[in-house]
Amino acid sequence: MKKRLFTRGIMAVALATAMFTPAVAADGENILSLYAPKDLKGVPVLPYTGEKITFTTPDLLAGSITANPIQGHVGDKVTLTGKGLPANASVILSWSTATGAWLADVQPNTVNYRGLKYDKWNVKMAAITTDANGTFTYNTTIAEDFGGPHDIYAVVNGAAVAKGGFQINPNFKMSPESGPIGTVIKINYTGIASSLYGQGVVALWDNGYAGMGSGLWTRGTMNFTIRASGKVGDHYLTVTNGLGPRYLNLRQSPVPYVAGSMKKFRVTKDNGLISPSIEYPDPVAIATELRTTLSDVGVNKSSTAKATLDVTSGVVGTKVKLNVTGLSATGVHKITWATVVGNRVNCPTSSCWVYAGVDLGTATPTGGNISTDVTIPDNLGGWHVIQIKNGDSIEAQVPFFLKQSIFVYKDKNGKELTKGIALSDPSPLPESRDGSGTPTYSFKEGEEITIALKGVGWTQFDNTMAVVYDNNYVGYGCGFNSNGYVVIHIPAVGGIGTHIIDLYPLYYTNQPSFANTPYGMLPALDWRNNFPALALGYQQPAVHFSIKIVK
Repeated sequence: MKKRLFTRGIMAVALATAMFTPAVAADGENILSLYAPKDLKGVPVLPYTGEKITFTTPDLLAGSITANPIQGHVGDKVTLTGKGLPANASVILSWSTATGAWLADVQPNTVNYRGLKYDKWNVKMAAITTDANGTFTYNTTIAEDFGGPHDIYAVVNGAAVAKGGFQINPNFKMSPESGPIGTVIKINYTGIASSLYGQGVVALWDNGYAGMGSGLWTRGTMNFTIRASGKVGDHYLTVTNGLGPRYLNLRQSPVPYVAGSMKKFRVTKDNGLISPSIEYPDPVAIATELRTTLSDVGVNKSSTAKATLDVTSGVVGTKVKLNVTGLSATGVHKITWATVVGNRVNCPTSSCWVYAGVDLGTATPTGGNISTDVTIPDNLGGWHVIQIKNGDSIEAQVPFFLKQSIFVYKDKNGKELTKGIALSDPSPLPESRDGSGTPTYSFKEGEEITIALKGVGWTQFDNTMAVVYDNNYVGYGCGFNSNGYVVIHIPAVGGIGTHIIDLYPLYYTNQPSFANTPYGMLPALDWRNNFPALALGYQQPAVHFSIKIVK
């Protein structure tokens, strides 16, 4: 058996000096269950008391519980009535719920998306006492929780004596209801189920597919935004449960209760171009010390040197201060950026990734210490390691996360012309890493737009960006074969006026093709708080552009 390449200490991580040999996959899979980070925003509290309970459930129950009403939405008032229970008994009411987790196969050279799971359990709803007739009445408010049916049990002395239930249906709120092109529309959607077909959300703008979400970490609630687009006038936003594409005959399905609804938005005017922008999610606690490009091969085990950076994440071109203490070796040390090259198209029959190194310069220790500036290279995004090497021996190392950024087109004097947007260059491949095409935000209908990004990654969580044009998903761009520099080509269409282009993270699942990986290859509209890579320290952004079509 091959030795697993991961080390468990962040500061004891390094890449091999023989980084130019083919990467070797770790033994088997390394599946991690990624639960919601404790500091993740937008996660509802556990329902009711939050206290998990267990009990036995006999085949025959003497009593019954009736909910009035029997179905509704989060926040609705409901009355529970119990009959046929023991008289004057202390009763625990339970509510069935779940906790969701993403599944990721974390390897030394990449991270693969492996789907999701739900852990089913019961929570204490309330403690009550029956009357002399063995009945009770209990009024409550439906907690923010996953949609679908929820079992409610009456438990006496650790055994269920009665059962009822309540069904949480989807509910959808939108604000505002009107505004100019580009208006940020906030959507709150509750009642996402934890069962097949109901466990995702589909958003459509005028019947065009805008994107999806899950509500996995946020207990069946999805808060997201889209931008108003299209001609002045009325437009229609449909939000409903769905496992990827929209399920169009839900009323005939086993889960008719997961149908959402449609609301009208009025585009009032066209105010012209909107400046490009990029939004990163809030950083959260990282669930594991494992990182890509982290291995213990080539590390000098006797070295006690420590490396730190003044900043641990940034975009291409970021200047960071590298400090190293405790070096025992003297003389010139190499500073190397650890990365990979390759693609997953050849997987699994051949090597996907080959470890590689980028020279960041040299430094000579003074009194065993190094303090120097390094510049983050134009490379694949994601987790990398900066190594300090004495010859081929890695003496110290420190991780750095390279974030995606918008490529900026500049003139010969360095003046900004456009951010990310240009008229496509008809010249042959490859795309110039210094910018190809003619920078402009104005196009004639039918002309080809390019959108340029830097720092796109290579794992199944960060190597692609979904492209949404006027709230219609048109495809995706991928960064692994272009070393992180992505130039997307799409036509300018839709008539004269301003048009909205948004890029969202997605889960890449085409190669290798894994089973049980819903939501793959679709825009993740809830990227802020339901994207699994957040738990691994990834900062996948949404990127926003606009263009103007002219005569």
